[in-house]
Amino acid sequence: MTSLTRLDLFCRVVDNYGDIGICWRLARQLQREHGIAVTLWVDDLASFRRICPSVEVQAEQQVQAGVTVRHWSSMDGVFSAADVADIVIEFFAVDIPPAYIAAMAQCQPRPVWFNLEGLTAEEWVEGCHGLSSTHPQLGLIKHFFFPGFTAKTGGLLVEAGLAEQRRAFQADAAARTAFLAQLGLGPAEMAARLVSLFCYPHAPVAELLAAWQHDATPTTCLVPEGVAADAVQAFLGMPAVAGASATRGALTLRVLPFVPQEDYDRLLWCCDLNFVRGEDSFVRAQWAGRPFVWHIYPQDEQLHHKKLRAFLQRYAADLPALSALSLQWNGAGSSTADWPALWADYQAQMPAMQQRAEAWQQQMLALGDLASNLLRFAATPR
Repeated sequence: MTSLTRLDLFCRVVDNYGDIGICWRLARQLQREHGIAVTLWVDDLASFRRICPSVEVQAEQQVQAGVTVRHWSSMDGVFSAADVADIVIEFFAVDIPPAYIAAMAQCQPRPVWFNLEGLTAEEWVEGCHGLSSTHPQLGLIKHFFFPGFTAKTGGLLVEAGLAEQRRAFQADAAARTAFLAQLGLGPAEMAARLVSLFCYPHAPVAELLAAWQHDATPTTCLVPEGVAADAVQAFLGMPAVAGASATRGALTLRVLPFVPQEDYDRLLWCCDLNFVRGEDSFVRAQWAGRPFVWHIYPQDEQLHHKKLRAFLQRYAADLPALSALSLQWNGAGSSTADWPALWADYQAQMPAMQQRAEAWQQQMLALGDLASNLLRFAATPR
């Protein structure tokens, strides 16, 4: 098969930052580590700019970190075979422009076409990973590629050397202090138990904050601006804007600005516990090697609870306090939750969670990284 050197990645932003977060990480890794000429088509440049501040929201085309970024503003457009990349990825089953698909059919050889699916720990993905579907009119073949947690999936998105970078940063007390100081934290805040909080609006944030407020251990909770805004504002007693902070009892809550992805990784590395949401920050929390709680993207008919339980079965089978708090955090627990008791049980089990986090990371690294696995699949004759 001829060398595959160009890749087009189509992304629609549904989950605010998760979709573009995953696609941006993948695009940069493909370009930087594999020398692929990547074009990222994205419909929402404003959300993109929150995690990549240099993005120009009015530009139809621009280059960011070596990746060509195209504003995907319409399903219309004229495309020729020369416009089509060697590899075409539609992220999470988005519909790509019909004219682009028609141009794909004119290519020789035809491009390798992927539907890059969402991450789930459910067992059925092992049987669906790599399956193909044929376009009924054009005969184009699309392959379904699933990230996942087993050798029968595509693995997780992770850059080369990330584990070494994390360990070096976590071992460097001066680097950690300097980073947190840039975010506005003082010595007392840094000395407390550090928690990052990233969740959807329906999370029971007020109940969790109250448990921390009355806990015996000082806690500093760091929340990105715009996240859990009502509960954060109620706790602060002032607008929940970046830089705002307040201390009530044992809890100090500080609102942070949105930061570039590399700094978000460092934030996760700094914290003793990370609350994360969706898919992108969920995966980054796993690479942080720290205890974490996942707020899963809500779906109709509570399908997300099934996905949550599938992950907890893999990750937390011997960590009942993690499962109990995670289920309650996601609305799958008791209607009369005792949050102080949930938190006390969770806190007591955190040393075991730390050990699990490190062991899990090694287990996931053994699967290879998603970008390399995807390119290997694309280059395999079939």
